[in-house]
Amino acid sequence: MTSDQACALLRTMIEIPSPSGGEQTLAACLAGEMERLGYRSFVDGAGNVVGERGDPSAPMILLLGHLDTVPDQIPVRREGSRLYGRGAVDAKGPLAAMICAAAQISPQDAHWVVIGAVEEETPGSRGAHYLLDRYLPAAVLIGEPSGWSNVALGYKGRIGIHYEVRRPPTHTAGPGEKATEVAVAFWNQIVRHCESFGGEGLFYRPTATLERFTGDIEAAQLKISCRTPPGFDIEAFERFLAATRLDARLEIDERMPAVLVDRNEPTVRTLTQGIRAHGGQPKFKLKTGTSDMNTISKQWRVPMAAYGPGDSQLDHTADEHVDLDEYLQAIAVLRDALPRLSTELRELRARANPPAEEPGAYTADEEAELARRLEALGYLE
Repeated sequence: MTSDQACALLRTMIEIPSPSGGEQTLAACLAGEMERLGYRSFVDGAGNVVGERGDPSAPMILLLGHLDTVPDQIPVRREGSRLYGRGAVDAKGPLAAMICAAAQISPQDAHWVVIGAVEEETPGSRGAHYLLDRYLPAAVLIGEPSGWSNVALGYKGRIGIHYEVRRPPTHTAGPGEKATEVAVAFWNQIVRHCESFGGEGLFYRPTATLERFTGDIEAAQLKISCRTPPGFDIEAFERFLAATRLDARLEIDERMPAVLVDRNEPTVRTLTQGIRAHGGQPKFKLKTGTSDMNTISKQWRVPMAAYGPGDSQLDHTADEHVDLDEYLQAIAVLRDALPRLSTELRELRARANPPAEEPGAYTADEEAELARRLEALGYLE
């Protein structure tokens, strides 16, 4: 697969709009593209596109990206080495890099499964949840933008809050409580509650974002997203919300805990080796958003990490673009890291499951002792 072909695949993916819930065309396209690249591919019951290569008896390395983007589109264009378009960074670039890398590696003694999941950008991550009871990977790489020379080790959790309050009609100059004022007071209490927590660095502190505020004197609605650090007590936070909401309606749309992996895991170690092999100085990143790593880590207790080309600060922006030189560099890193990871996982499996000795087999010393005794008894000449 040439560099031009890899860049053409990414552009094709970006040119197909795939907002959450509308990923079908892209999934069908990628199923065909992966077949041409040597994968066994299909679209599963959730709408995820799946491509598989290699020996199913080898430890499975699952490469999980996502097909969907936020709804608003931006013109697809290339300016020098920059490719602009919705999803270039989040996260078609990382997914395309995984598809291209695994297609170029010998599948002997390896098992790659590349999946483009649906609805990662929505509460619930339906595509990733569909996979949990259907696969048993030995390791997982998440396709998210980290920059080609960086590895992402963690993502904050998320609690999604919908709040609605109503109050009787009253004059603006009257003393009666106004719905807008109650809503603002509720929001301010959440902010103060989050600020009361310690933690060094943004990743280790809870933060709240007011995503939407609508209303008037009689009715007001808030949509709030709280990003939570590792170890955050979600149940205690919900008790705080229940005590604070008064007689308003409160709905939680997502309870996603944070995830943080050890930098000594095989996934992280082999990625950093691949980065160094291609002239990079690897760094580790902790992300304040969430990803499908949060979803799968609750059930798949296996080595994992997130990796992919692109600057995550461009996610969802009108300036979203990926540098194609960086994209190609990320493919090269994955081509180097994936065989290392496969070898390490096979070795770990062999050490954990050593071959059993044949029943009745003797060591050399035991055989010599047995022969001596048989000879002493006259059974051997």
